[in-house]
Amino acid sequence: MSATALKKDIAEEPAGTAPGASDRPASDGSAAAPAAAGTTRTTIFISKGTPEDDDFVLWLAPRLESQGYTVFADILSLEGGDRWRRELTATLQNRAVKMLLCCRDVTLAKTGVQEEIGIAEDVANETKDPRFIIPLRLERFNKVFGIGELQFVDFTGGWAAGLADLLDTLQAQGVPRDAANAIINPNWENYRRRGAIKVEQAPEALHSNWLRIAEVPDTIRYYQPSGAIDHQALHRQVGALPFPAEMHLRGFFTFATPDEVAEALAEAGRFTVAAEAPFAEFIANGLETPNLGSRDAKNIVLSIFRRAWEAFCREKGLLEYAWSAQSGFHAADGQIAIGKKLRWGQEGNNRSSMLRNIAQGKVWQFGVSATPALWPFLHLKAKSRVLFAELNAGQAGAVFDDKDYQHRCRRTVCKGWRNKQWHGRLQAFLALLADGQTALALKLSPSAALVVEATPHVMTSPVTTRLPDELADEDEETDDLTVRAAPAAGEEDDR
Repeated sequence: MSATALKKDIAEEPAGTAPGASDRPASDGSAAAPAAAGTTRTTIFISKGTPEDDDFVLWLAPRLESQGYTVFADILSLEGGDRWRRELTATLQNRAVKMLLCCRDVTLAKTGVQEEIGIAEDVANETKDPRFIIPLRLERFNKVFGIGELQFVDFTGGWAAGLADLLDTLQAQGVPRDAANAIINPNWENYRRRGAIKVEQAPEALHSNWLRIAEVPDTIRYYQPSGAIDHQALHRQVGALPFPAEMHLRGFFTFATPDEVAEALAEAGRFTVAAEAPFAEFIANGLETPNLGSRDAKNIVLSIFRRAWEAFCREKGLLEYAWSAQSGFHAADGQIAIGKKLRWGQEGNNRSSMLRNIAQGKVWQFGVSATPALWPFLHLKAKSRVLFAELNAGQAGAVFDDKDYQHRCRRTVCKGWRNKQWHGRLQAFLALLADGQTALALKLSPSAALVVEATPHVMTSPVTTRLPDELADEDEETDDLTVRAAPAAGEEDDR
């Protein structure tokens, strides 16, 4: 495609300052060095500054892809878990056929960009391509060592005109492309739209699904039998204790006192405290005897907390359902009637939400799975669940035991639930469990409890984003760290 044809084809063209005659870049008409023979280099690497060049790269990259070029820019090309500097270096060293360098003073002053220029100079020598680096002038800039004498492509007179010259330059230099099979990554546009969300300089309260653990017993103990004992029988007996305990080697860990253990396991034998430690020291360092590292100590504590949560929910009479990874506990007939709203919230700011109702000929029942966590502070992560059951004479019948069907029901029935409805149902569920109290007391022994705040942890963002009050069903299902904006005062939480 010629520069003239391309200029006519591009409708969107950000304005720029027209360059003077002495600034005219692009091709000087001389022959360009082709890519090295037999090379497997096909990627155009864009070196940019963040965030100064993001808008330009999001405009440029899909237009290069539309011409059949393969493009790498760190905006999209790095995925979660990538070692970003290693990936950038590997792409530039091994796969790049050209490096497009965004040029303005603020970009060229960045350490990362300077490092990429250094690597690109090495690649230029290795590939014997003196035009490996193609500067793109976005603003007038001071010359930088290593690129001062390179011919630049000028975008200051308009991005469309600059693109036309760039395409001519890439074609003249023999950069490989596959115009017949051009694929434009839609995420360039998706990323641009996300970046266009308006941010207001006003604080916003964000309600997480984290329930802060307010109190933990001071001491955890490791018990061992004082004589011979059937180990398999001990496993069964420890599992049947009226308080949570975790087996380890020949003994078990628990927060219970020696007298409480002796009473609960009187028929099993005698047990002595083989080791004990303050809770904070235990999760930080483990124990010397038995030989237990910090990671195993943390896992033992998390297991005990999880058992305490599950025992608390069972004692409340909630409907338990085994989801793929853990049990969920749901509101049932014994807690609240179908279609009834439960009030929640602080005095003077009360709202109401349903936990059970009928939709599409089925009964849905809201519930929660909870996962203990120790960082960044002790808390339970509450994951919202919705369980579907048969409708039988206006009441909930048998639960559908097909997990795929449960998922399909959730995607159809819950698809229209707004963000504040999920928030409201979680708050109502916690209010149901708290029964008028401000905290949940999860039993760790007859005399000790894990005290969990009954309202989600609130964080304050220094800025506010005006986003649609919706959350995709698949996002709600997979993201257990969802942070939700609280409903506005006076808004109805249920439909």
